[in-house]
Amino acid sequence: MKKRPVDIVVLSDIHLGTVGCHALELLQYLNSIDPKTIILNGDFIDVWNFRKYYWPESHMMVLRTLLTSMANGTDIYYLTGNHDEVLRKVSSLQLGPLFIRDKLVLELKGEKIWIFHGDIFDVSMKHSKWIAKIGGKGYDLLIMINKLINWFSIKMGRGKLSLSKRIKDSVKKAVQFIDNFENTAIELAIDQGYDYVICGHIHQPKIRGFHNNKGSVIYMNSGDWVENLTALEYDGEEWTMYRYKEEDFNSEERIEKIIKQRTNGSRVVIG
Repeated sequence: MKKRPVDIVVLSDIHLGTVGCHALELLQYLNSIDPKTIILNGDFIDVWNFRKYYWPESHMMVLRTLLTSMANGTDIYYLTGNHDEVLRKVSSLQLGPLFIRDKLVLELKGEKIWIFHGDIFDVSMKHSKWIAKIGGKGYDLLIMINKLINWFSIKMGRGKLSLSKRIKDSVKKAVQFIDNFENTAIELAIDQGYDYVICGHIHQPKIRGFHNNKGSVIYMNSGDWVENLTALEYDGEEWTMYRYKEEDFNSEERIEKIIKQRTNGSRVVIG
């Protein structure tokens, strides 16, 4: 497969080390692009829910693929989130083309882009972190239940359901969590003179323009690789939302190659 050139890719909420992570689909995506810069905008590895007994080969292959990308000239910015907050202790670290930061400011064609995970806007993180952690484990349980339901649903010819997404959406809409999160990011970005603000955290992919009497900004959220399987891409001219589609890949054949292949320092190529 010929790799598609991309200037910048923003990925968030991959949650490696959990059963909900779609690592195989992410590998297919990563091996279909040739990015100059990759920004991992928080919750890349889920330290909260990490267990030694659950680390599939596909999760390790994601790490190997990113390491190979760095060896081939790609810069990677790892921005910390709430599930990998332990890295905030070393958030000024640079190891060659790997940069660990809490936030990132870019200037592209005279426009300022403010990038951060976004958990600082979550009241539960700020005042009741233990509640958020219980919620995170409950969410993983919901993912496992959803997988079981999907197995039966597919057997019955009804296709996949997203129980966790439906429940989460209904709850967050009820308390206006998502709107509050987005509006807070937007208002702060306008006040500080940014043209774009990019977040993760709420697993809601979106590109949204906004203006008020103080100015305007474009809010973007890169979504996640648990439910939505999305990424933000910048091609040197504009930002677009990438959405993974199974039909774009020869899934069975390509997934077999990913699982069987051992890189041993060589570049992973699908196709």
